[in-house]
Amino acid sequence: MQTKQTNQTNVNSKGKLDAQAILLLVVHVLFGGANALSGTFVGVYLWKAKNDFTLIGWFTLTTHLTMAITFWLAGKWVKEHNKMNCLRIGVSISACFYMLVLWMGTSSVHYFVWLGMVQGISVGLFWIAFNVVYFEVTDPDNRDRFNGWVGLLGAGAGIIAPWISGLLIVNLGDGAGYRLIFSISLGIFLLGVIISFFLKKRKLSGTYEWLLPLRILKQPQTPWKRVSLALLFQGVREGVFGFMIGLLVYISTSSEASLGNFALITSSVALVSFWAAGRFIRPSFRKKSMFIGSVMVVLVILPFFWEMSFSTLLIFGIGSALFFPMYSIPMVSAVFDLIGSDDESAKQREEYIVLRELSLNVGRVCGVLLFICVISWSKEPLVINVLLLVIGSSTFFSWVFIRNQLPAAKS
Repeated sequence: MQTKQTNQTNVNSKGKLDAQAILLLVVHVLFGGANALSGTFVGVYLWKAKNDFTLIGWFTLTTHLTMAITFWLAGKWVKEHNKMNCLRIGVSISACFYMLVLWMGTSSVHYFVWLGMVQGISVGLFWIAFNVVYFEVTDPDNRDRFNGWVGLLGAGAGIIAPWISGLLIVNLGDGAGYRLIFSISLGIFLLGVIISFFLKKRKLSGTYEWLLPLRILKQPQTPWKRVSLALLFQGVREGVFGFMIGLLVYISTSSEASLGNFALITSSVALVSFWAAGRFIRPSFRKKSMFIGSVMVVLVILPFFWEMSFSTLLIFGIGSALFFPMYSIPMVSAVFDLIGSDDESAKQREEYIVLRELSLNVGRVCGVLLFICVISWSKEPLVINVLLLVIGSSTFFSWVFIRNQLPAAKS
């Protein structure tokens, strides 16, 4: 009788998000909102202290290397101990990162390696725990919907937070403005920690297998070889575009307010596109959706060859916001569906999530290393534009490698 009632509940709730999934979304939006408020301007903050692309590249590289190591080490924690504490400590260390920046002030530029390590640890701890819990509270029926809401709420935070930050910095001045937005972020992170206590403690099972990613990739017929390459190429774009676009907006306009307006406009578009993608993309449409998205986010880079200005950056930002959800939602859902494809891999979800994150971070590191090498050789506008086109084209190769994991539409 109990089984019948449970099955009936599952049928009635098919495709819907339960209370735990919604609560996880709240924690995510607080974490994302705090980072949107201040993280958008960290690169600008370092740039104003020292106009050096290479320094910002090394800061980003340190962050991604530390993040990768943190994912691998923290996998044992989330598998065998309290994964919710891992998530909370990740959020708390993010707060510590902004405390350090506040304390160091403009001298932060001299400690970019240490700051990059702190940020890498915080992000690594948060995302390894978040992704494991995300896998546990979703299934193939509601995963696209959850991913759509993640993007939708993230875009909502991106609309308001950077815009407010830009106005505060301009109106209060660099010193007081940056201190205020970093302080607000600190408070939001602490609120996220408090909210996370309402998430249920997750069940533990099994022992962490340290070398599972290597063992899986050695298997001759495993789909994870192609999926890992797809994730690697996804990471190449993320590693560079995550900091470079905002920095180019600031360099083109010399105004934090313009960067805030840029985020306001592009996030507004992303809000609508993530809502539409989360609502209408179904597993049968993932292959076509991801192909369209992967090609279009490359094409919107081409206006840079005409002129690098706020207008062309805005064309890029709006185009990316419009089409990137068509690429990212199928990508995330397909990988997590593969993790849950059988009981054995589902039981080793922590190790597979570590494999996913290691693949992404290898790509991010490769992308940033390419950026550092090229920018150290030449800072000519044409060279930078070609570099952005090459790095941005990685989304298409990502689709090439993962397309066989994406179910085709039924004829």
